[in-house]
Formats: sequence, structure tokens, C-alpha cells
Amino acid sequence: MIYETRSARETFALGQRIGREAAAGSIYTLTGDLGVGKTVLTQGVADGLGITETVCSPTFTIMQVYEGGRLPFYHFDVYRIGDVEEMEEIGYEDCFYGGGICLIEWAELISDILPGDCISIRIEKDMAQGFDYRKITIDTPANQKIFRDDDI
Repeated sequence: MIYETRSARETFALGQRIGREAAAGSIYTLTGDLGVGKTVLTQGVADGLGITETVCSPTFTIMQVYEGGRLPFYHFDVYRIGDVEEMEEIGYEDCFYGGGICLIEWAELISDILPGDCISIRIEKDMAQGFDYRKITIDTPANQKIFRDDDI
């Protein structure tokens, strides 16, 4: 599915919808250039899960855990990961195969350890469409739906 947003508020709202409808055990991979809106979407996901604490990208800590919502939320930013073994050191398997949801920024850097049933989210800018325009592509395994109603 392809979604187009034209403001940070709309990108946040798409994230909220993902969070509201996320199922336990879901893993979302999030890719896109620096400054494209990955954190805004992630903040929306957290809000949709009912998390009220401030969510920011864990670039230097690799992972941040939020447990104040309807499901535990494991937010990874693997941009600075030097080796996949670093993921083992932080216990990624407990998060990937636990009862919460995972969202992994820069997931392409750890593709070797990702399960095959991840939901892929790619955010792209198109300056010809305007500064705040985002094209958000969501690919699911076997084209399963992530939203009950695809009208957005």
C-alpha cells in the first residue's frame, strides 16, 4: 500500500493508526533518508499504542523500551550499529519474539537477522510535490492487511 502525507501531522496520524491496529509480535522495519520523518511516524505509532512518554530516536542507545501502552514497544535505531553481534548483546531476540511490537529504523543494516514476516515501511520525499510531502510505502508479508479498513 502507498500512502501520501502532506504534513508532519498527517505522517503522525498514519503512525497512530499503525499503533492502534498493531498486533503483538509485529515487527516493522522503517527505512528512509535522514530527515524524512521516521521519528514523526514512530511517535505516532507510540501514541496509537497509548504511550504518553516522549519518544525520540535512540540513535546512541540503539534501543528504547516503552511499556506504558497496550503493548510493549521496542524502538530500535540501528544507524550506528557496527556489527550485528551488537544486537545480540542488547538481547534483540527477546524483543523480536516477545509479546510487544518492534519498530526498527535503518533495518537494512541488520537484514541478516530479521525474521521473514516483517512489515516494511519506506518513507520518501519528493520535493516536486512540496517540502512536507511524503510517500509512505507499506509492504506486508503475503500482502496481508495491517489496517482493518484501508480507507485512510
